[in-house]
Amino acid sequence: MFIKVSLLLIFFAVTIFIGFYFRKRASDVSGFVLAGRSVGPWLTAFAYGTSYFSAVVFVGYAGQFGWRFGTAATWIGLGNAFIGSLLPWIILGRRTRIMTHHLNSATMPEFFGSRFGSKAMKIGASIIIFVFLIPYTASLYNGLSRLFAMAFGVDFTVCIIAMAVLTGVYVIAGGYFATAVNDFIQGLVMLVGIIAVIAVVISNNGGFMGALEGLARVEDPAVSTAPGVFTSFFGPDPISLLGVIILTSLGTWGLPQMVQKFYSIKSEKAIAKGAVISTIFATIVSGGCYFLGSFGRLYSDVVDVKASGFDSIIPTILSGLPDILVGIVVILVLSASMSTLSALVMTSASTFTLDFLRGNILKEMSGKVQLLTIRLLIVVFIVISSIIATVQYKGGISFIAQLMGISWGALAGSFLAPLLYGLYWKRTSGAGVWCCFIFSTALMTLNIFFRPSFPTILQSPINAGAFVMLAGFIIVPVVSLLTKAPDKKVVEAQFACYDETVNVKISEDLGGM
Repeated sequence: MFIKVSLLLIFFAVTIFIGFYFRKRASDVSGFVLAGRSVGPWLTAFAYGTSYFSAVVFVGYAGQFGWRFGTAATWIGLGNAFIGSLLPWIILGRRTRIMTHHLNSATMPEFFGSRFGSKAMKIGASIIIFVFLIPYTASLYNGLSRLFAMAFGVDFTVCIIAMAVLTGVYVIAGGYFATAVNDFIQGLVMLVGIIAVIAVVISNNGGFMGALEGLARVEDPAVSTAPGVFTSFFGPDPISLLGVIILTSLGTWGLPQMVQKFYSIKSEKAIAKGAVISTIFATIVSGGCYFLGSFGRLYSDVVDVKASGFDSIIPTILSGLPDILVGIVVILVLSASMSTLSALVMTSASTFTLDFLRGNILKEMSGKVQLLTIRLLIVVFIVISSIIATVQYKGGISFIAQLMGISWGALAGSFLAPLLYGLYWKRTSGAGVWCCFIFSTALMTLNIFFRPSFPTILQSPINAGAFVMLAGFIIVPVVSLLTKAPDKKVVEAQFACYDETVNVKISEDLGGM
């Protein structure tokens, strides 16, 4: 216990120190929200990765999908790495940075409002973010609570208070730059922790081949009668596996807390480096999480999924580890959860202030008032999500994966296609964007209350979320072509930012040599 508590206290001290050390960089709105658009590749890549993976993935998703798909769940981690991390940097990174700077947009709703000339669209997007980020934020606490209970035997409420207060302090004090620095440190902890845990767990189960042989002998007639199905290439349910890959990988392209990382990229070099760093990070962390979760059925004699749920699988696997490794794992999951929580509350508070309150509810807001409002709203969002997490946990309303699936589906379904088409296609119309917003949020909301009425394949929030994301790629262009085209001069002026000429050193661009 001394080792575990000591590691935790050191982690807390470093986190708070960084928050206050960088407080001068958060003295205005631009510095607080975007760090002056001057964040380098390592910090941006780690901020992207740590915001991507939280206790929801480590405890909720890795446990549940590792149990369902066996070693095939590792495909989810690889999808996260290459579809969810590498491709967004290549396809979205540069164009997002250029156009948002050109339109002077600090948030995703502000981008939509400026790109399509609609104040109502900016307000609508901010409301969607406000509503659907809260359940996602609440889900972060639950995975952490399982590990804290296992490691320290403390009540769930204590976990919530500790995580909420700590995150609130360093985010409010240091803004985005302090968050990015903490994300970098927390990311290093996650890398070391996941590698160490996998090595020990596999060793405890007879080594790599021994663990695979044990998993190959597992039988579950309710899932499949095929022998060795949990070590097969695509697992017992390839269609559902594909749905999870789409939701958790393609979804990052439309999540505001992820896309806004590209707003603050410092330079062209940072994009290339960031893409590589982010992909390696995701391969190790996400691939490692799902690979670890795939061995959950080896512990079926000590874990009762029907009684305690899928969220108990990973804590059960970890419960027999040495104390120092348990301490590292707790910090690992705490790091993952806090980094994601900081990104979510920063996005929610800044979006609600800049896109909903400013110019609408409050006609005049000075820079100091905006900054104060963002900080106050960070506190409000943390408190609201904490209350929801407590009620959800004690009431046993739903699993972690369901909460996250609903949030990801509504947010990514609303924003993914509009963002991508808005950056690349001049013909994209405001009507197409609005239809995508309405369709995605309506379907995911109906999925909450009328799930049994949905077709079987869409009763899962995971599959429903994947469906609305893919549907957006059809809805936006079809509606855009059937409705009035946007003003040509306005659009040409917006896209002119991509045609500007810049001079660079020959070492950076060979040109026509």
